[in-house]
Amino acid sequence: QVQLVESGGGLVQPGGSLRLACYASGRVLKINVMGWYRQAPGKERELVARINSAGKTNYATSVAGRFSISRDHAANRVDLQMNSLEPEDTAVYFCYSDLLGGGSREFQNYWGQGTQVTVSS
Repeated sequence: QVQLVESGGGLVQPGGSLRLACYASGRVLKINVMGWYRQAPGKERELVARINSAGKTNYATSVAGRFSISRDHAANRVDLQMNSLEPEDTAVYFCYSDLLGGGSREFQNYWGQGTQVTVSS
């Protein structure tokens, strides 16, 4: 069985920084994409950033230049460094991955349980 385990959420003041981390545990054979989505109250879940196996990254326009995603292939881990945080960044952040593992013969999407990020003074 494969699980995505997240850490690093919390409360921070506007302009502050937080770092989120997520690793894939269990029987993981190969990972294609890892990334982060977020969902604010009353809004749809949206892509924040993702990184593929070649290191290519994509960012939401709203976070480009403030957030940075990185990946440790050996540890099946993805980090999201969030700087210059704004109240609009308040949301539950979900890690996701498109990976092969857990006894499946096909790549599947896995999701973490979510970690709360609150930006407030």
